[in-house]
Amino acid sequence: MTSLVEGEQRPARQAPGQAPGQAPRHRANLEEALSMRALTWQGKRDVRVEEVPDPRIEKPDDIIVKVTSTGICGSDLHLYEIFGPYIDPGDILGHETMGVVAETGPEVTGVAVGDRVVIPFNVSCGDCWMCERGLQSQCETTQVTSMGSGAALFGYTKLYGQVPGGQAELLRVPFGNRLPIKVPDGPPDDRFVYLSDVLPTAWQAVEYAAIPAGGSVTVLGLGPIGDMATRIARLRGAELVIGVDRVDARLERARRHGTTVLDLREHGKDVGDAVRDLTQGRGTDAVIDAVGLEAHGAPVAQAAQWATGLLPDKLARPFMEKAGVDRMSALLTGIDAVRRGGTLSISGVYGGAASPLPLLTMFDKQLQVRMGQANVWHWIDDIRPHLTDADPLGVDGFATHHLPLRDGPAAYATFQAKEDGMVKTLLQP
Repeated sequence: MTSLVEGEQRPARQAPGQAPGQAPRHRANLEEALSMRALTWQGKRDVRVEEVPDPRIEKPDDIIVKVTSTGICGSDLHLYEIFGPYIDPGDILGHETMGVVAETGPEVTGVAVGDRVVIPFNVSCGDCWMCERGLQSQCETTQVTSMGSGAALFGYTKLYGQVPGGQAELLRVPFGNRLPIKVPDGPPDDRFVYLSDVLPTAWQAVEYAAIPAGGSVTVLGLGPIGDMATRIARLRGAELVIGVDRVDARLERARRHGTTVLDLREHGKDVGDAVRDLTQGRGTDAVIDAVGLEAHGAPVAQAAQWATGLLPDKLARPFMEKAGVDRMSALLTGIDAVRRGGTLSISGVYGGAASPLPLLTMFDKQLQVRMGQANVWHWIDDIRPHLTDADPLGVDGFATHHLPLRDGPAAYATFQAKEDGMVKTLLQP
């Protein structure tokens, strides 16, 4: 086992309330284990920074990463608001993480202590049948078969393995020889941290959209994924990129990067008509749904989600698994706005087992539909050439907020309320 400091099992850190130079504090009744700060889920709209035991090397190819930046993702808000039946108080959140390797297991040769790494949100082995085919989100080594789910994810509920997340000072990372993405020293974290989720998710959304050269795409939702998808679509040759949202800061941000924006507050249920007005009456070649299950404009489904959240977990879980519904307004808008023979690419998270689809319309329009969790490693080689000083995707200035970990609870509340111009927040432990 290797660590940063010869003879020490962990790098020294200043614990909360610890004076500089003071010996590190230890958490009682845990065999004198070191403790770290982490952002933990405690209930609906209740996340807190707590002291929890440090992660440990558990398998020979594990590594421990000292986190330097960790993002708050739009899908984290689903945990904050809806997926309570699948998460326990004290679970550590976060799946957009980068940092420095602080410790390695005895079989790790792919990275070394001191290496700078980004950690994909998929927990994938890199060696199984699925991983070899670029389907890391379906990794057969970490599939959560007990829940009927794909590969495990960091910081994301029992549905995906209940693996401790990266909104913390330290993160245990399995498959240390294959999973971490090594990045160079020098540029700030902002240059690379989005390789964990935002960049590959948006890249896959554009790839799945199959926009023809010089073609058109509508992106529904201009949060981090939708915003980045508009930039990637333009980079890859789309001539007309339309972005739809209802938040002023998001609309202006997309407009500055060359996107034609439509304000949902103005167009409402007529977004499809507005898109057709911009495309000779056809609709765009593709639509990317970057919104998902918490779309605006679906009061009945929203009420059902809230009612489910009030049930005890033992009742809420079977209801969600057999009768749960999503707010479908974004998806229905996408089906309406895409041209006949076009493609619908879904990157927004949906969770309803009984959500209805207008199959007659989809069949009649001859739509192609692709969706799913991003396969992070599959897209890394495509994305890396664009992470340069020229910064064609604007990653260096992509974050709207940089905050210390202690401000994580307030950041979740602000992000959920879409206030203070917050689009992307990076927490720094």
